[in-house]
Amino acid sequence: MDIWEALALLAAGTAAGAINAVVGSGTLVTFPTLLAFGYPPVLANVSNNVGLVPGSVSGAWAYRRELAGQRSRVMRLAGASVTGGIIGAIALLELPESAFDAIVPVLILLAVALVLLQPRLSKLVARREGAPAHGGVAVIVAVFATGIYGGYFGAAQGVLLMAFLGILIDEHMQRLNAVKNVLAGLVNAVAAIVFVLAGDVAWGAAAMIAVGSTAGGQVGGMYGRRLPPAALRGIIVAVGTVAAVRLLVT
Repeated sequence: MDIWEALALLAAGTAAGAINAVVGSGTLVTFPTLLAFGYPPVLANVSNNVGLVPGSVSGAWAYRRELAGQRSRVMRLAGASVTGGIIGAIALLELPESAFDAIVPVLILLAVALVLLQPRLSKLVARREGAPAHGGVAVIVAVFATGIYGGYFGAAQGVLLMAFLGILIDEHMQRLNAVKNVLAGLVNAVAAIVFVLAGDVAWGAAAMIAVGSTAGGQVGGMYGRRLPPAALRGIIVAVGTVAAVRLLVT
């Protein structure tokens, strides 16, 4: 790895860490960067996932104030994220890339639509079931499915999580964003363990992304946690739309 590649991956990791803390689509910065330097797609995906784990921890720490009082909620959903992440990581190593590529943009666009409709859908859910403080079985299933997706690819995992959490749980957006950071970080962590044990990792590239994403997670958390719900929702929609379009045209 030469100096220019190292600097490019460091910068991409920083941007990805910040984006993941606020929204969750940082992979769409680091993954194409790895491909541009000639890494094969699966190796790039695996190395990217490993490199973004420290950034996930950093972003979750930056949102620690918003996590206050949510320990039971996080613990309740963590098992679904971990299980889904393991299944998704194994699927990446076992299934052909084409098996999932076609549906990824569709899932992201679905998440964008859900985020847009979230205030109205939340009211409908609350009317039907009472204020869903924990979301019931539906949110566990949604988090599990998102974990599978996140373990397999990861791009816009945060967009999907925020869509489901926002609809199914009666809570402030920033507090849900803090939960999203923890759950997405758990998926990245367990997937990384699977990849390290069973797959190849480009450790030099992963290290550069790790350093950058750690710094980026702090920066994203510092500014992202100050955004009002409407602004946060708008950023999620914008990033998710760009993510889907980018995947559709590549």
